[in-house]
Amino acid sequence: MTNKEIDRVMQLLEEHFYSVKTPIVDLIQAKTQEPFKVLVATILSARTKDETTAKVVNDLFSVVNKPEDLDKLSVDELDKIIYQVGFHNAKTKHLKALPTVLREKFDNRVPSEIDDLLLLPGVGRKTANLVRAVAFSLPAICVDIHVHRICNRWGYIKTDTPLQSEMELRAKLPQKHWLKINSYVVAFGQNLCKPRKPLCDKCTIFQYCKRMGVN
Repeated sequence: MTNKEIDRVMQLLEEHFYSVKTPIVDLIQAKTQEPFKVLVATILSARTKDETTAKVVNDLFSVVNKPEDLDKLSVDELDKIIYQVGFHNAKTKHLKALPTVLREKFDNRVPSEIDDLLLLPGVGRKTANLVRAVAFSLPAICVDIHVHRICNRWGYIKTDTPLQSEMELRAKLPQKHWLKINSYVVAFGQNLCKPRKPLCDKCTIFQYCKRMGVN
């Protein structure tokens, strides 16, 4: 794809994004505009369906609004609230450790720099990029399995791992698209460009896609 073509693709993906259900992390940001809640929702959303994450964060945010509120919950109480998300035991430990790290290293504030975010429990590179982009609107490219898979399917990049995809997109994708590519492509991947049976007959960007690996 040329830059002109990727501009058109992003425009079409934006139209699709606003026509379907919004991914949960974007929804949390739209509702709260609070980096702490975006961070927590992002941690909980890993390897969990948006429908499940939405229910869990709704329950959690009824009692947790700031980092110190996590201190008030016991491990068992917190785990009981979030048990429906994937890997809930590990995420409970991460969330219980989060207030201490935020307090001791960042004056109770969620940092915006990638290297700082990576110091937080339960935060890997994907989560750090997503929090930076969604919560702070700062340049970052969050590459999850959808972005990695679909950008390779388009033929826009040719990579083997999400980290390689992030680096390739940083070098190739115009920066004006960095903040939105994850949100748009996740919605696109959940609804149209599915892993096994992509709905190519309904795809508005069909003409720009090389359909790499699609039979």
